[in-house]
Amino acid sequence: MQPADQNNVFDRWMTEHSGILHHVARGFAAGEDSHDLMQELMLAVWRAIPVYRTEAKVSTFVYRVAHHAALTWKRSQRNYRGRVDRFEAQAHAIERDLDAKSAREKETLDWLYARIRELAPVERSLILLHLDGVSYAEIAELHGLAESNVGARLTRLKQRLSDAMKEISDELR
Repeated sequence: MQPADQNNVFDRWMTEHSGILHHVARGFAAGEDSHDLMQELMLAVWRAIPVYRTEAKVSTFVYRVAHHAALTWKRSQRNYRGRVDRFEAQAHAIERDLDAKSAREKETLDWLYARIRELAPVERSLILLHLDGVSYAEIAELHGLAESNVGARLTRLKQRLSDAMKEISDELR
């Protein structure tokens, strides 16, 4: 099917059967989410047009596609919400841990992150990945660098940050 033909079929179907999509969207989502779902449903119908067989009524086909897409959307939203909830719980745990540390440790950590933000973007990425425990091999693959180059760069970065830490601690004494 040619894209122009697909667009014509889609326009006709939306004119005749958009109410189906609205009902499904409002039945599975509320507020702004229903608008997002409506877009997902319209996209699903547009993508499904080439597989439509004329034995079925168009309305039946649109219902089937819309319900399947809505169920998939709902499942992905639930999974997304679960990930967000886990992330927020981890963030709160980290905040509690930071609250338990002394003000001096917080200042040092803030200072360190400020120095990291001053680094060039690639250097910043390398040091943050390293601090997150990502292996040299994975860092090399992410940045398209040789593993030995990652190691050399990180060694220099750690030395620069360490020297800066020594300077600040000497100034505080």
